[in-house]
Amino acid sequence: QLVESGGGLVQAGGSLRLSCAASGRTSSRYGMGWFRQAPGKEREFVAFITWNGARTYYADSVKDRFTISRDNTKNTLYLQMNTLKPEDTAIYYCAAHLTGTYYATSAYAYWGQGTQVTVSS
Repeated sequence: QLVESGGGLVQAGGSLRLSCAASGRTSSRYGMGWFRQAPGKEREFVAFITWNGARTYYADSVKDRFTISRDNTKNTLYLQMNTLKPEDTAIYYCAAHLTGTYYATSAYAYWGQGTQVTVSS
């Protein structure tokens, strides 16, 4: 089970940190991703981190502004979001990667319920 938290309303230029708490002793074995879905749009890839945190990948739209990290001792995934823009407004989901291309939603087996991020201009 994955549970996201940390969303909210923030002004443009502000910051938020999202958390994703994972249950289960095997959760640390999975690569993890963050995705987002804005109203009327498809769910899109945001960031990915390998199971041990050694490698990270980002969508071009968030590169240099967002940072994905994880603490396997706490079974928790994070997404630090800085310099937020109105176009970052979306529901943000964390997901556990099973197999396949890390930026494809079909590669993920487990999803959280999402947390709303709203950036005002």
